[in-house]
Amino acid sequence: MKYRIGIGFDTHQLKENIDFWLGGVKISHHKGALGHSDADTLIHAICDALLGAANLGDIGKHFPDSSAEFKGIDSKILLKKVVLLLEKNLYSIGNIDSTICLQNPKISNYIPQMKKALSEVINIPESDISIKATTTEKLGFVGREEGISAYAIALIQQL
Repeated sequence: MKYRIGIGFDTHQLKENIDFWLGGVKISHHKGALGHSDADTLIHAICDALLGAANLGDIGKHFPDSSAEFKGIDSKILLKKVVLLLEKNLYSIGNIDSTICLQNPKISNYIPQMKKALSEVINIPESDISIKATTTEKLGFVGREEGISAYAIALIQQL
């Protein structure tokens, strides 16, 4: 059995009066992430980690922000498409580790819901999905609450 790992990163600007989706869960906050899709930064990082591990390009290659088809799309749909693409290429997902960089709001109470939502889409146990959160101690665009970033690492195995 061959194992592969991939890393993903995503960042989005935060703006007032936009729905804030993160890890497939709607977060209660006065700002949300701005993007072509629903701008779910965590899911986008996970998609890139999975695609990278399988050497299948990146999220922009498969779901370009120039395509009307993906305008406003729920990122869980994109993630499901990535999972199906991996299955088509004979890969299964072992585990995912991720870190969200966000000054505010505090999201630790949302993490169990995110793990549940992601587990249902990816079809792996919640225990195989790690989601951590950190601030940047008020430094940079994250610290100024201008944006959000997320990192993800995925382990896949060839069937």
